[in-house]
Amino acid sequence: MDASETSASLEQSEKKNFSFPRKEKLKSRKLIDQLFLEGKSVKIKSVKLIFLQTDHIEDIRFQVGFTVPKKNFKSAVKRNRIKRLLREGYRLNKPHLFNNSKGNFAFLFLYLGKEMPDYHVVEQNIQAILLKFIKQTTDE
Repeated sequence: MDASETSASLEQSEKKNFSFPRKEKLKSRKLIDQLFLEGKSVKIKSVKLIFLQTDHIEDIRFQVGFTVPKKNFKSAVKRNRIKRLLREGYRLNKPHLFNNSKGNFAFLFLYLGKEMPDYHVVEQNIQAILLKFIKQTTDE
């Protein structure tokens, strides 16, 4: 194995850690409704995380959804941009979540701010909210 093969395998392993595959996306209407009815929440500034522990998902540890209210952002372009920022912040901070928590969860990230956020602000909020989630679930 030469240096180029080693770096290629390292890149693949890093990609796996930071990917956001389709099976991790929260799509089930029943699960989303259940999240709003029974889920617990954590809020940091303009980002709110609603989470619920699930039992029926075997190989998927986390299913995640992102939403931005139409009431706050009329333009679909702006809503989609914010959801992209939230997804990217989650994707890059996901390894902390996988390493520090046990069980299967469904997540829904809500952006509750009134103005367009900057990526760095969103990423800091996602990091803080995930740390708060880990602390809350380990205390229970």
